[in-house]
Amino acid sequence: MSVRQLTWRKFLRNRLAVVGLIVLAIMYLMALLAGFIAPYGDRETHGQFARQAPHGLHFFDETGTFHPVPFVYGLKRTLDPKSFKQVTTIVPEQKYPLRLFVKGQPYTILGLFRSDIHLFGVEAPGKLFLLGTDTKGRDVFSRILYGAQVSLTVGLVGVALSLVIGVGMGLITGYFGGWFDGLVQRVIEMTMAFPQIPLWLALAALIPPTWSSAQVYFAISIVLSVLTWGSLARQVRAMVLSLKTSDFVRAARYSNASTARIMIRHLLPSTMSHVLVIATLTIPSMILGETALSFLGLGIKPPMTSWGLLLNEAQSVQVIIELPWLLTPAIFVVLTIISFNFVGDGMRDAADPFSR
Repeated sequence: MSVRQLTWRKFLRNRLAVVGLIVLAIMYLMALLAGFIAPYGDRETHGQFARQAPHGLHFFDETGTFHPVPFVYGLKRTLDPKSFKQVTTIVPEQKYPLRLFVKGQPYTILGLFRSDIHLFGVEAPGKLFLLGTDTKGRDVFSRILYGAQVSLTVGLVGVALSLVIGVGMGLITGYFGGWFDGLVQRVIEMTMAFPQIPLWLALAALIPPTWSSAQVYFAISIVLSVLTWGSLARQVRAMVLSLKTSDFVRAARYSNASTARIMIRHLLPSTMSHVLVIATLTIPSMILGETALSFLGLGIKPPMTSWGLLLNEAQSVQVIIELPWLLTPAIFVVLTIISFNFVGDGMRDAADPFSR
């Protein structure tokens, strides 16, 4: 068996890593198909049902009769004469069965495929609020799915930028050394001397408020990658320092191979297993960074949405007490972070030749 097959077999023996990989696959699939899976659009409002608590599916009605197709009850908003607040009452006579492939708000997938068919929903005037609504009457479940598109991809984009810079700098400084190596190491030490979150906040605050949502998205990705490439560069540099005196590198040099060929064809593949593990373990910090920035109002801006921006609405104690379901995005953040850590640990153990 090849080294790759042995590594994959060792990875599959780690049950937590496999579970984490399955969870991440489901998460990214839901983010990719958010428009199709979400019953409503991320900006679609239901003003009459603002601040609505989660409204779940039922298999048994008020008389105890079983229904093979789940349904939701009709909702009615009335004014409480004592508190003068809008209260929701269930209308038992109105039952709206769950339907598959229903028409709703138009959406696009990857900006290429346009459709108005949603995976599930209920017919109007029924409402399906699995995780409730926010203060503006927007469906929280649908917004979580749309927010995953930003929160899950901003980590990938940030890590990709960090890999390009970190691996490139690590190869160059480790192979050539000299004054440039010393300069890069001092810069890395300076950036690593500052705490990550405060420096992220300072850099994010420099983003002009007039920028579009797409510009802010890529700016946040760059901000997140600024402080993470240094650690990767130092690790790649250490590996290159030990590899450049190896027999296969000397043989390539004696055969008149160019410096670029030696670095790309021989040194880079020898570091990739370690680089992939580090990248997998770095993505959670990127996601947490974006969540923290958006939560504090310095990250993603509307009309885009992210998990951090959704949590931004639950900052006050009063909102948390009255609308605790607005904290649901935090569950998805924690689940994603744990899954990435499980996968990263599994990859690290599988790539370690001395692990059992």
